[in-house]
Amino acid sequence: MKVLISNDDGVFAPGLATLAKVLRQDCEIEVVAPDRNRSGASNSLTLDRPLEAFRHENGFVGVNGTPTDCVHLGTSGVFDFEPDIVVSGINAGANMGDDVLYSGTVAAATEGRHRKFPPIAVSVANHHPQYFETAAEIVCLMVAGIAKVNLAPRTVLNVNVPDLPMDQIQGVHVTRLGHRSLADKPVKVKDPRGCERYWIAGVGEVLDREPGTDFFAIEQGYVSITPLQIDMTQYEAMDNLGSWLEGIL
Repeated sequence: MKVLISNDDGVFAPGLATLAKVLRQDCEIEVVAPDRNRSGASNSLTLDRPLEAFRHENGFVGVNGTPTDCVHLGTSGVFDFEPDIVVSGINAGANMGDDVLYSGTVAAATEGRHRKFPPIAVSVANHHPQYFETAAEIVCLMVAGIAKVNLAPRTVLNVNVPDLPMDQIQGVHVTRLGHRSLADKPVKVKDPRGCERYWIAGVGEVLDREPGTDFFAIEQGYVSITPLQIDMTQYEAMDNLGSWLEGIL
């Protein structure tokens, strides 16, 4: 198995190093990741300038771009590597519910949706994880068995793992996305020159943590695996929308 590994925490992130260390035991890997933290970059591509790539002493390639840029390059063959699957992570902090709209971790996996096997995004539900190895072991098992899964084309697997030792993981739940409330208002500050600036506030509170959601699974000590689809069309709304348009256009 040839695995392209990327992330949004940056090429020097400990979660990336742990994932690469575990996967290279059984797979041929290439690591292409942003040269700095690009959390929240979502699916953005860099189109206003050329990208630079630098191969570090450990073999990892750092790119001065977004997570999507990195996977776009890594799957294109420019590094003489044609991956079977893309794995993104291990992210420090969960990517659940509405977070997936902004997540660079999920976006990097999404860019690998055309490879032979469904891409995997993996996160640990703690911003200062102690047990990256648990998430890495779970992903390693998933990659080893990925050829047997039957999923629709372009499905992305979003994996969130409790920050626990492997022997304390309660099991695995296949989940749907929960939901958060709106984030707090941006915080206005002044820089040393007196200019107004704005910090984007943190995520909103969890509103939907019902059984079956990713939030519920993590709170109960289970690994959450959510299949995500790229087609965001709301098919159930098409008839009602058509009827409404007939009356006004």
